Amino acid sequence: MPDVELIGDDERFRRDVAAWLSDHVVGEYAELRGRGGPGDEDVGFDVRVAWEHELGKAGFIGLGWPEEFGGRGASLAQQVIWAEEYTRAQAPARVNHMGENLLAPTLIAYGTGEQQERFLPGILRGEERWCQGYSEPNAGSDLANVATRARLDADEWLVNGQKVWTSLAHVSHWCFVVARTDPQSDRHHGLSFLLVPMDQPGVEVRPIVQITGGGEFNEVFFDDARTEAGLVVGEVNDGWRVAMGLLGFERGVSTLAQQVGFERELAHVVSVARERGRTDDAVLRQRLVDAWIGLRLMKWNALRSMAARGVPGPEASISKLFWGSWHRDLGNLVVDVLGPDGVVADDADRADGADGADGDSSPYELTLDQKLFLFSRADTIYGGSNEIQRNVLGERVLGLPREPR
Repeated sequence: MPDVELIGDDERFRRDVAAWLSDHVVGEYAELRGRGGPGDEDVGFDVRVAWEHELGKAGFIGLGWPEEFGGRGASLAQQVIWAEEYTRAQAPARVNHMGENLLAPTLIAYGTGEQQERFLPGILRGEERWCQGYSEPNAGSDLANVATRARLDADEWLVNGQKVWTSLAHVSHWCFVVARTDPQSDRHHGLSFLLVPMDQPGVEVRPIVQITGGGEFNEVFFDDARTEAGLVVGEVNDGWRVAMGLLGFERGVSTLAQQVGFERELAHVVSVARERGRTDDAVLRQRLVDAWIGLRLMKWNALRSMAARGVPGPEASISKLFWGSWHRDLGNLVVDVLGPDGVVADDADRADGADGADGDSSPYELTLDQKLFLFSRADTIYGGSNEIQRNVLGERVLGLPREPR
């Protein structure tokens, strides 16, 4: 039985959730104090995996999924309450965003009953982690240029190719892969959406060390990697439709979970500004207010997306365009609040040659604020660049003429 009942009284639900978090965010979980977000995902990973198991046992994974798929069928208001209280409790950053918020809704919308029965329970228990095999060296924002190929060999698919910028691939059990299954096709035709196990001889993962010193991004090489013939989500050669449906979830509903981290970061920036007396600066004060307003707008847009039925459409690009720019600007803001301290990093000075406390191999020690600034440089690029999002909105939502090709 779940630890907290989903009753009709939202205020009681809030009190119950807050009490559960207060009782459970203790010890090593409390020591993390919400760490492990973007640019910081190497921190306390084993502890965060254990926390994911706790959430699974208590019924807090898949809170908004329909009950017939193992979820709790929580109302929109209850999902918002959970996100708000999670932020207040400074609970550890989650480790399976890709599985819970992206793949699971996609399986519910497009998957077979067998696929749903096989994969959803592992996500609900917090036991199976997923990564996203979309981007390639020549197919980033231009996803239709995918070159990774898969061919059917008896009762298995053989997958060959390379993916890049694959978040947490080195700690994932499965990868959902967009691959070309029709060798005569081009662009968005002839693609399929495959579910591929990571622990096999045909999969090689190479971490990419970033400017922050961390390595949550990876290159993934498939060399005759195998997966079962039945592990295609949707129809063979119709993977583009499924892949775009998943991106709709990524850019719409799932941003509510992402905003948990954004709320925490903004609260920290405001706290630093107060401590340093920077709120006396009228311009900085206005930028802090603008950031707060932007976060409220982001939340309301996410709620609008969550209230809509069915798979999100191209209008979901509004969300990615908005939050990517907002988070980049927050990175700029924190450095401006810090002043000269924001642009100076300490020498790691490790006489024993060991990695840093956070598991990175950087020659310098970065603060969390500096990591926020550096990592957020990429927010307007990965997951579909701002330019791509504007094209989607202009052409597919507003009906403007297509870009010349």
